[in-house]
Amino acid sequence: MRRSDEALIVIDIQNDFCPGGALAVTDGAAIIPQVNALMDEFACVVLTQDWHPADHTSFAANHPGAEAFSVIEMPYGPQVLWPVHCVQGGSGAAFHSDLRSDPAQLVVRKGFRSGIDSYSAFFENDHSTPTGLEGYLRARGITSVTLVGLALDFCVAYSAIDAARLGFSVTLLAGACRAIDLNGTLAEAKANCLAAGVNWVA
Repeated sequence: MRRSDEALIVIDIQNDFCPGGALAVTDGAAIIPQVNALMDEFACVVLTQDWHPADHTSFAANHPGAEAFSVIEMPYGPQVLWPVHCVQGGSGAAFHSDLRSDPAQLVVRKGFRSGIDSYSAFFENDHSTPTGLEGYLRARGITSVTLVGLALDFCVAYSAIDAARLGFSVTLLAGACRAIDLNGTLAEAKANCLAAGVNWVA
């Protein structure tokens, strides 16, 4: 077991991000056995879940004429427009059936506000509206977090950078993640993580 002040944060291993899903990450389900095994090492396990209303502004379908994966400006900055995914209560939003969810003490649902996306487990994309995860971890006495999951270059990296910014010691296990890599986003995410002080483990 790891020390009691260490937590494992498992990001968005949901049907829509796995093969066959609406926003599938290549080989996304391949990390599940490794992630499941890691859960036994940590006394604190948190799962995150993308949880969008159908009218979410990050969906290209809600912008007539817009193409998926194009970028628009929102009040909080640039926003990639995604295919409809992880709609609240839908099968695509459910955790992958192979993922162990019982060891988790907390599930953080993010992206549920229709007007703002939320990649990070800690903040909405305005980088200021909190999800509540920081408070939970502080109350548990957590000082160090390890991150795994999907997608590496978006939700995992954003979560890692925010955790480091909040003063947690952060390890990102890239081998237990998979990336979308949209026009160089993986290289950019790695550079940003390293600059933030994240321990990026291949």
